[in-house]
Amino acid sequence: MKRFEQKTVVITGACRGIGEGIARRFAREGANLVMVSNAGRIHETAQAIGEESGAEILSLEIDVTDEEQVAALYHQAAERFGRIDVSVQNAGIITIDTFDRMPKADFDRVLAVNTTAVWLCCREAARHMVRQGGGGRLINTSSGQGRKGFIYTPHYAASKMGVIGVTQSLALELAPHRITVNAFCPGIIKSEMWDYNDRIWGAMLGTPEKKYGPGELMAEWVKGIPLGRAGSPADVSGLVAFLASDDAAYLTGQTINIDGGMMMS
Repeated sequence: MKRFEQKTVVITGACRGIGEGIARRFAREGANLVMVSNAGRIHETAQAIGEESGAEILSLEIDVTDEEQVAALYHQAAERFGRIDVSVQNAGIITIDTFDRMPKADFDRVLAVNTTAVWLCCREAARHMVRQGGGGRLINTSSGQGRKGFIYTPHYAASKMGVIGVTQSLALELAPHRITVNAFCPGIIKSEMWDYNDRIWGAMLGTPEKKYGPGELMAEWVKGIPLGRAGSPADVSGLVAFLASDDAAYLTGQTINIDGGMMMS
């Protein structure tokens, strides 16, 4: 299927994990891509996806918390491809620490990347969409912690709950322009972030009687998933492609869990 031919899709946090999986899906479906990350490897990832799919790709290394860089990103995207049809706000970070050791700088940085930058990218993308005559899709990455907080990550939980609030508010404001705004909450997804989560939570949640080796805590949690496995970036990309498609034209302000049934609502 080539549902997104001649459409331009911007994806932040696209150099690895969920973001890379989303980019691969849109590339296969014919989109022009703007792949964004704060890491230099974004250019290698984009080149590999372009060679595999034949997609036209612009790769940019920027800080999504920097207002001027974000504005320039969407200007470059529109200048290169003529318009912006979909923007996926996926860049995100996590740290894990106890309440008494967590530096305020960590708290501030997580909210800046995970929440404020989501709003900032939505704002700039929507400005272009409105100037184009309306219509468009904004899709935001929340988390299972957008639904329910977890130990040692109050900043991450707050940031991902904030994404849901931003999504709902913008969905109301942008509806007259035919711009839909939705979010999704991934559960345990095989990725570098979850390698970090497994390692740090495993060390902190272990006891002298029960210590966790690499992969053991994640494996224990996966046993509680009704579908019986961790998710993959490809699993998530299917949902995101649906939210970006014409089939989702009457869906806005929603947040969808994609976690194998860990949380049901």
